[in-house]
Amino acid sequence: MRTWHLAPAILGALLTTYPALAQTANETAQTPVVASDFVNDAILPPIIQWQGKSQALLLSPDAKWATPFERNGLKTSPNYEDTMAWLDKLVAQSPMLNKVSLGKSPQGRDIWMIIASQSGIHDPAALVKEGKPSVLVQAGIHSGEIDGKDAGMMLLRDIVFGDKAELLDGANLLFVPIFSVDGHERSGQYNRVNQRGPVDMGWRTTATNLNLNRDYAKADSPEMQHMLKAINTWQPSLYIDVHVTDGIDYQYDLTFGYNLAQGLSPASFNWLDSQLKPALYQALEAQDHIPGELVFARDNRDMSQGVSLWNPSPRFSNGYGDARHLPTILVENHSLKPYEQRVLATYVMLEQTLKTIGEQATKLKAAVEQDKYRYPNTVTLSWKEEQQAKGRDFKGIEYELEQSPISGDTVVRWTGKPKLYSNLPVMSNTVPDITTQRPKAYYIEPQWQEVIERLGTHGIRMTRLEKPVTLTLGEYQLTEPKFGKKDYEGRQRVETTPQLHKITKELPAGTVKISTEQPLGDLAILLLEPASRDSLLQWGFFNPIFTRTEYIEEYAIEPLAAKMLAENPKLAKEFEQALKDKDFAADPKARLRWFYQRSPYYDDAYQKYPVLRLEQ
Repeated sequence: MRTWHLAPAILGALLTTYPALAQTANETAQTPVVASDFVNDAILPPIIQWQGKSQALLLSPDAKWATPFERNGLKTSPNYEDTMAWLDKLVAQSPMLNKVSLGKSPQGRDIWMIIASQSGIHDPAALVKEGKPSVLVQAGIHSGEIDGKDAGMMLLRDIVFGDKAELLDGANLLFVPIFSVDGHERSGQYNRVNQRGPVDMGWRTTATNLNLNRDYAKADSPEMQHMLKAINTWQPSLYIDVHVTDGIDYQYDLTFGYNLAQGLSPASFNWLDSQLKPALYQALEAQDHIPGELVFARDNRDMSQGVSLWNPSPRFSNGYGDARHLPTILVENHSLKPYEQRVLATYVMLEQTLKTIGEQATKLKAAVEQDKYRYPNTVTLSWKEEQQAKGRDFKGIEYELEQSPISGDTVVRWTGKPKLYSNLPVMSNTVPDITTQRPKAYYIEPQWQEVIERLGTHGIRMTRLEKPVTLTLGEYQLTEPKFGKKDYEGRQRVETTPQLHKITKELPAGTVKISTEQPLGDLAILLLEPASRDSLLQWGFFNPIFTRTEYIEEYAIEPLAAKMLAENPKLAKEFEQALKDKDFAADPKARLRWFYQRSPYYDDAYQKYPVLRLEQ
């Protein structure tokens, strides 16, 4: 345990700035201030006490079917073993519940999913054929943010033993209590210092240090591959990803967001925004919770700068849902609210979601079908920011700015006093930046096995050529590659400038064809267009094409260049023009490379993107 030795002047300034520390210091008298004193409420902004009608959902600690969360003072969450032991006992009590493994984690733990259906069906094909919509609720993608697990356990208990069985009349519940199971078991009191509970929290990333909510597009982790397979197999109608947010202090205890109207699933957006969102707000407010839209402060030290909406790319759950036309809600409970309050808010949200989706199954299905078969001619690959015409009110917390004696910088001190910030400006990345015309199909030669396998993991439909075919196609020449200075999520990312031109090429047998006129055609475009921020190219799947493997020595290129100049007057004029560039003229290697690139010995595949486009 580390002891902090501070100069008296600095210590005095700290105790004035942080009253909780002053109280700790008084209580410990001459005892040195130690690191263990600097956790939880001693260093967090003032807590806002809460009481609400949803507390009636809680069972007493000694009730037979109280969850571990309820039994332990509403401040802890059970470990993996205790979670599944409790759920196993519950599943055994009801024919409505079944349990399946989605697959194993790198450390060998099963990722379990509980199926709750009125009919007790546990076969995915039969459940889909039955026709009811299914809600897939995922907790613990960041396993320290585990509110959804305890809320889901309570809700399942009340479906079996309480008065909530009718929730399954119109919808099924697919509940993954812990997605990042290995990270969940890397648990401790010091994992999320900015969050109020539970007492022990899991780790943000997996056992291989991957952030699962950056892994949807590239799907590197076994956990994500299992989840994508589950989505393809169980075909949920709605996907809910439960998180706990960081950042500023505010009054909302549960915020949530989904794709914007400008995205690839506008009909799903309309249903989420006009039907589900009002129902959730009404239910949460009736239970004394404060729901809000998922927004982010543009400047944590100056709320007058406004807030921004999020139009995420497919590396994130809600951006991925937009691309594959699966309505997806990203829940962000507020980290500074008590754990009890956050769990109960999540319970209310999940309960109302099942009610609403059961009542509106036909409308939701129609919206999703409309998005799946829309096939827009122009697809936006990246977005620019704009200010929305209309501002909005924000239920924030008052703050003061102070000069820190530690960092020397200006820092925010949240006071715990509610404050309404009226008519704040709202920014949103909703202006198309880079776009592409929709190709009819893509072709990938069979040697790019990892890419083809990854597209299959997403569920994208492909066919293989049984014999060689000669086609006129679009090919990208890639120039100016810029590699990331360090690895990101286990990969070296790359950005480049793509230039499209026509070629006629014979494609070998085994080449894969991906039509864009399929339900996941938009997702295929975002994964395969090189300018897309979450393309497999930018994630490093094609990095070998940027490596030159054949060279020519100076003793060979010199006479070759002289021969080329003598035999090709047009080339000689081009070289004379190139020499007008002083930098080029002064660089002997560049001059020799110029001839090599124009010789028949140059690698014709160098920096050519091996994903070809069949235009409409």
